[in-house]
Amino acid sequence: MTGADVLLLALGAVAVGSGVLVVTTKHLVRAGLYLVVCLGALAGDYLVLTAELVAWVQVLIYVGAVVVLLLFAVMLTRAPIGASDDLDRPGWPAALIGGGVGLGLTALLVDAYRWTAVELPEAGTAERIGGEIFRSWVLPFEVLSVLLLSALVGAVVLSRPEIGRPAGGSRDTTRPGRTEVGR
Repeated sequence: MTGADVLLLALGAVAVGSGVLVVTTKHLVRAGLYLVVCLGALAGDYLVLTAELVAWVQVLIYVGAVVVLLLFAVMLTRAPIGASDDLDRPGWPAALIGGGVGLGLTALLVDAYRWTAVELPEAGTAERIGGEIFRSWVLPFEVLSVLLLSALVGAVVLSRPEIGRPAGGSRDTTRPGRTEVGR
């Protein structure tokens, strides 16, 4: 067993342990922070497997954007940040069923691929991945960019205060600290 194998197993154990803490903790903010640790350990696993681009995409997109968005959503929705009383139910039956299903699927996959030799493709570089995206996957890439742009425009439109108010309703069009001139 090499040092890379030991590091891979250690980071995997950290990822699994923090993943268990994500779903078992009663504090939403702590669950988000445990998720940061879990995703960071996965990025470390990708680095050990020499997939540097995937590791940094994992850090930038998941740790840097998704978890921050999740924490902002929790804090802005005025959800209870402390321990939640809704999570006091016993979860042992679900944990036993989930663990049994997980072990069964693991045994099934190990048995199915026991004698299979997989030839690995050549290592992917950022240049090769970029070439694939912009040569073979141009249309899905552009559709995704239009989808993200429409989501951004929709978020801006929904955040404007005058959108969605009744047309005949009384609205104060003056800004605080200003007076209307000529009325």
